[in-house]
Amino acid sequence: MTIKTFYFNPYRECTYVADNGQGQCFVVDPGMYGEGEEQRMADYLRKNSLQPVALLITHAHPDHICGLDFFRQHYPSLPVFGTNYEHGLREYSFDNSGSNTSEDNVFTRNNLPSPQVIRTPGHKEDSVCFYFEQDKMLFTGDTLFQESVGRTDLEGGDTGLLLQSLHRLMELPEDTVVYPGHAYPTTIAHEKEYNPYL
Repeated sequence: MTIKTFYFNPYRECTYVADNGQGQCFVVDPGMYGEGEEQRMADYLRKNSLQPVALLITHAHPDHICGLDFFRQHYPSLPVFGTNYEHGLREYSFDNSGSNTSEDNVFTRNNLPSPQVIRTPGHKEDSVCFYFEQDKMLFTGDTLFQESVGRTDLEGGDTGLLLQSLHRLMELPEDTVVYPGHAYPTTIAHEKEYNPYL
């Protein structure tokens, strides 16, 4: 998998485009704000001949979903996965391991890895992380940052739940690469050693 990181909107939110090298990709947390940032995304997809097959939403704070309308306009049949129904996001089907059990799995049909979805409330009640076991990738939104965590003083935040969610993530393999919703990638091993909240 190739991961392209965009820093969008005034909050420098991380929007990720992950592609399989065969023309298919998925997008995590589309945060494009305004025509200029939408054009940057459109140009990247066109230049690299990429066809988005799914959007993954870690939580529905505005800086993580302000690019939804762009994708809904240009890719009207694109499935959008998340857990916040207020914004029209549809939820995965889960088995006990968190794996996507949908019979019509848009990822496997397009030669992309299928994520496990880990519920991680705390920063916001609808927060989830997307874990790709084979590729050792974890998209954490605002649950876990490099040597920090998401704030819990906004509506829907809960410090106790966030700490429980963080400890759940620390059970993943230490060489898992963490792609957070802001700032820069890290690893589970690094966070175990240097994150003061852990």
